[in-house]
Amino acid sequence: MTTQAPQCPFHGNSETRSVDAESVRGSSDQARTTASHDAADYPVADWVDVAELASDPYPTYARLRAESPIAWVPQLNKFLVTNYAGCHTVEQDQEIFSANVSGSTMTRAVGARPMLRKDDPEHSADRAPVNPVLRPKSIKEVWGPVFERNAETYLEKFAEIGPREADLNRDYAAPVASQNLIDLLGLKDVSVDQVRRWSHDFIAGMGNVLDDQSIWDRCDSSTEEADRLLEELIPYYRQNPDASMVSAFANSGLPTSNVTANIKLTISGGINEPQHMVTNMVWALSNHHEQRAQVLADPALWASVFDEAVRWQSPIGMYPRETTRETVLEGVRIPAGAGIGVVVASANHDAAHFGGSAADFDIHRPKRPHLAFGSGVHLCAGHWAAKTSIGQVAVPLAYKRFPGLRVDERRNESWDGWVFRGLTSLPVTWN
Repeated sequence: MTTQAPQCPFHGNSETRSVDAESVRGSSDQARTTASHDAADYPVADWVDVAELASDPYPTYARLRAESPIAWVPQLNKFLVTNYAGCHTVEQDQEIFSANVSGSTMTRAVGARPMLRKDDPEHSADRAPVNPVLRPKSIKEVWGPVFERNAETYLEKFAEIGPREADLNRDYAAPVASQNLIDLLGLKDVSVDQVRRWSHDFIAGMGNVLDDQSIWDRCDSSTEEADRLLEELIPYYRQNPDASMVSAFANSGLPTSNVTANIKLTISGGINEPQHMVTNMVWALSNHHEQRAQVLADPALWASVFDEAVRWQSPIGMYPRETTRETVLEGVRIPAGAGIGVVVASANHDAAHFGGSAADFDIHRPKRPHLAFGSGVHLCAGHWAAKTSIGQVAVPLAYKRFPGLRVDERRNESWDGWVFRGLTSLPVTWN
C-alpha cells in the first residue's frame, strides 16, 4: 500500500490537512498552559509523531492504550483519550467534558457556532428540527429510493470509465455521497462538484489555525455562494415545506444564523464519512477473500459488513472536548480548561472491550457497541442515513453490478489523516 501526505478531514485532499492542523493547535490558552504543570501529575506521551499518525495511526494508538490510555501529548496540546472506557465516559458527561471548545475556527468558517460546538440544551434545540428527517422510517421510506437512484446513476458512469481506469473514491464514492447529501438537504441548482468544493473550503477554514488569508478567501467565497443559495431556499421552504433537512431547519423557528451555520456544518461533514465508508467496505472485503465470498452468497450480511468496517477503519478518528473543571478520568487528574482528544478510532480497537481480535476485520464478531458514530447526546444524527445509503444501497448495488469488484493491485492506493481518515484514492477493477 502506498501512502501520501495528510490530505482530508470530513473528505478528500486538502481537508484532512486542515482538520489535523486544528488538533495540533489545541483547544484553548488554558490547555496550552497545561504542559507547564508538573508532569508527574499525569502521563506525558512526548514520543507521539504527528506525521506517523497521519500515515498510519493504529500502531501509535496501540502503544498509547498499553502505556497510558489517558495522556498529555505536548505536540497536540491535548490529552488524548484512547481506550474505550475513557472515551465512553467523556461522551456521557457533557457537564465536565464540553463540546463548546475555546478558540475554534469552526465558528469563523461557518459564520456562527453550530450544534457540534454546543452542549445541551442548546445542542438539542438546534438538532431537534432534523431528527424526524433522519429517523429510520423516514430514511427507508422517503430517502431509500433516492439513494438507490443516485447509486444506479453513478454506477452507469463508473462502468463507462472501465476496469482499467476506475478509481472507486473519485468515480463513485465521492459523487454518490455528494448527490445524496444534495438531495437529503434539499439543495437546488447546485452540482456535485460545487457542493464538494464548498465542503472542502469550509473544512479548510475550520482548520486554518495559522490564519492563512488565502484559505479564508476560499472559505469566504464558498460561504457567500452557500449563503446566497440559502437566502432563497429558506423562504422557499417556509412556503413549500417538504421532507428535506433545509425545509426542517427553515420551519424550525431557530434564528437564521443557527440555521445557516448548521446547514454549512452538514455540508462540511456530510460527504466525507459516507464517501470513505464506500471505499473502506470494498477495501476490507478485497483483503478478506473468505468474508467477501460469504457476503456475496448471503446479502443479509451487508449490515454486518458496514458495522464492522465503520468500527475497524473509523472515518472519524478523533474529536475535541474541553474540561469545564478539574476532574479525574480513569485515574488521571486533568486540569480545568484542558483540551481533550476523544480518539474513537483507537477506542474501537480496544481489546478490553472487543476482545483479543479487536484489530482484525471480522463480520462475525459478537455484537458490542462501538463509537464510530459517537455516543450520548452527540451521537451522529445521520448514522441511519449512512447505514442505509452506503451499507444497504451504494456498496451492495456496486457488487450486484460488478460481482468481481476488487482492489486493483497494479495501481497505488492512498490513505490519509487520523482526525478524519480514509482512502483518498482506491483504484479498482472487475472481471
